[in-house]
Amino acid sequence: MSAVTAGARPSPAGPDDSGAGRGRHGARPFRVPVTTLRKRIGSTRRLEVQGRVEGLATLGVSVPEGAPVRADLELCSDPGGITATGTVTAAWEGECRRCGGTVAGRATSAVRERIVPEDSAEEDEDAYRMTADELDLEPLVRDAVLLELPLAPLCSGTCLGLCPRCGTNWNESPCDCRPLADPRWAALDQLRDPSG
Repeated sequence: MSAVTAGARPSPAGPDDSGAGRGRHGARPFRVPVTTLRKRIGSTRRLEVQGRVEGLATLGVSVPEGAPVRADLELCSDPGGITATGTVTAAWEGECRRCGGTVAGRATSAVRERIVPEDSAEEDEDAYRMTADELDLEPLVRDAVLLELPLAPLCSGTCLGLCPRCGTNWNESPCDCRPLADPRWAALDQLRDPSG
């Protein structure tokens, strides 16, 4: 379900890193052991992790149930915690706001986030938290995807939408309905066409 690969300046492997992305962490792919990384200030670790995250949805748009979310990140250790830099990607599907048809796309979010220990005195409300030996990336991944999901997706920039009278999809065929009159111009319409 997940994969972890080494970067250019990896921290030396330790007992806490032996199961990352496999066996022990298979059920929670975004849980990453960080004890060894934090022992060496300035060390980095490259992660390529993917797994399912439940409940990724906004009004009319969602990541399909069971679809994987991928995080490609570099973790860098510093005296106060860890900085995670990289991208988070996920496929999404939803409903066109004009015609109601199905529309799909891919959300890609660039991230650079601060992660500090749970007992840190650092007053940063935007920082994510980690335990002494483990980092759970799921909250970071969740926030990154939700911020990138479109609020009003379109199946096409030229989508014609639906007839407000009969519901015909104008992308597929025209209809014989008269355009709805704008009440703001009703008086002028009467002057142009006294017969109504």
